[in-house]
Amino acid sequence: MRATRGVRGAQLVTAAVFPAELAVGVCLVAGVRIPGAVLAGAEGVVLVAFALEAVVLGRLWRAGRREGAGRREAAVAALRTVVPVPVGRLVAHELRALHSLGLWVVRRRHAVPEGALAVAYTGPQTAMMYGLVFVSVVETVMLALLIPWPVVHRILLVLDVYGVLLVLALHAACVTRPHVVGGDGSLRIRYGALFDLRIPAASITAVRVERRFPEGRLVQLDPDGVLDLAVGGQTTVTVELAAPLGFVRPLGGRGQARAVRFQADDPRAAVAALTRARTAPSTIPDLPG
Repeated sequence: MRATRGVRGAQLVTAAVFPAELAVGVCLVAGVRIPGAVLAGAEGVVLVAFALEAVVLGRLWRAGRREGAGRREAAVAALRTVVPVPVGRLVAHELRALHSLGLWVVRRRHAVPEGALAVAYTGPQTAMMYGLVFVSVVETVMLALLIPWPVVHRILLVLDVYGVLLVLALHAACVTRPHVVGGDGSLRIRYGALFDLRIPAASITAVRVERRFPEGRLVQLDPDGVLDLAVGGQTTVTVELAAPLGFVRPLGGRGQARAVRFQADDPRAAVAALTRARTAPSTIPDLPG
């Protein structure tokens, strides 16, 4: 019970302190001058939090070693126990999105092999994303004019600019990480850096164009086992599966889907490519007589 409370406490500290430390780091890198007392207090809290996490990690690592795990395996298991899954996944999503922003600038796409069809899905959200960027820029300018305190003004300016950058990075991730129809009839369904589901060709029994307008979150599983990955509140392609297929939600939750509906800007081309690849006759080489 005591060990469980220690682990839970370390998880809460990580979830609370890491975003704050990230914000302070962004401000310092951007050249914002934070008062010494504020910075010293923040770093003191972080040091205490790291000390707590180090103690808990050490205990978990020693427990893993006693159970026969190797040094590396025990360390990885301890980190996964202390760092909440949503925190780790959010950091990974953010890093992938920023990487995608670089790919967007140089006009490259992520993991689209030769011979595969890249299926774009950003059409319904493009105007909304640019509108959000515009509103964020206007908000940044207004706050810059209204806030009289230089330190607060600079900190909010850095955070607002970083927020605009993240919105652009999210859209860039969707542009550079399209759905992919493989030459073998497999399908990879993605939403930027947040969602990634691979469907083998053998798991697909039927595919059709079907426009729907599901309500709810980005990734929505209905009681019948149908997974909706809606963009701009709509899906245009339905894929029936031979058996329930496991998937991972953006924050680490898991589920099983017996069918998947997703958005494609050109659903007919996507369905035609999937159908053609799945129904193409296999090539049998001629045997020598």
